[in-house]
Amino acid sequence: MSANGYRDYFKVLGVERGADADTIKKAFRKLARQYHPDVNPGDQGAEAKFKEVSEAYEVLSDPDKRRRYEQFGQYWSQAGAGPGPGGVDVDFGRYGNFDDFINDLLGRFGGPGGGAGGFPGGGFGGAPGGFSGFGSGFPGGFAGGPGRQAAPVNLDAEASISLSFSEAFRGCERTLAVNDERVQVRIPAGVKPGSRLRLKGKGNLQPGTGRRGDLYLTLQVQDHPVWTLDGDQLKADLPLSLDELALGGEVRVATPDGEATVTVPPAMAVGRSLRLKGKGWPAKGGRGDLLLSLSLKQPARYSDQERQLLEQLRAARSSDPRADWISAARL
Repeated sequence: MSANGYRDYFKVLGVERGADADTIKKAFRKLARQYHPDVNPGDQGAEAKFKEVSEAYEVLSDPDKRRRYEQFGQYWSQAGAGPGPGGVDVDFGRYGNFDDFINDLLGRFGGPGGGAGGFPGGGFGGAPGGFSGFGSGFPGGFAGGPGRQAAPVNLDAEASISLSFSEAFRGCERTLAVNDERVQVRIPAGVKPGSRLRLKGKGNLQPGTGRRGDLYLTLQVQDHPVWTLDGDQLKADLPLSLDELALGGEVRVATPDGEATVTVPPAMAVGRSLRLKGKGWPAKGGRGDLLLSLSLKQPARYSDQERQLLEQLRAARSSDPRADWISAARL
């Protein structure tokens, strides 16, 4: 500003005197983003610059005000209504996000509405903030007039994380980018699909107030080729050969903690389960159980010796496995 109070609004926005409305709007958007108090918290110089570029745009975006400004110079406001003393007074607290603020600003200053696409991502920094419009610098209050109440702003944010089955079982750490901040998240062992974690004070920031919501993370768990989860119980099919099902004995099995040996009772039916206590999913106070459902695993091809033994078994069989079934099936 010169000593006589004259502001060269074209220089403030960094445009030529013959700049068209589109050029002026683009320059304002760039400078508003650069000097916005949310980007420069506590920087009074940046806030003053933000007010100055807002005042410049208020004048140059309005064809009538621009005409009077170009014609009368520093006395343009005496030629008609203009900004009040001290220029634009900015108060942050009403708008849902930066796009709402800018679009309202563009509309009220006479410029065409920019829509949410003005700043990709639907919000400044991805966070619903709180920007209130212009107040005492304009007659009647630029922020919608006296008595307008700010709507409550929900600053909480939602996100989801996809975990492998192993990460969910054992727990892990993840680094997330939250509003340009890197946040280290500890995922505890034993989380289940759909679980939610709350990161206090890591949600969206309300500019100008310092208020910040919480971040809620929904955990998605990828399927595993062997294990399935049912509550705190971990389940899997246990493939057995024909002789193991018939004769029983000790067999080698897999568990989440490594290999183990279990005893299969003789003559166990397919579909019956073996329960390994405390070998299941991590839970409060311990571990759930591991259930192994017995299944028959046929080889792709029996050897000649195996076929001979099976032929002997068929010849020596003493009972009909379908006798009771056929009897019960009669109508």
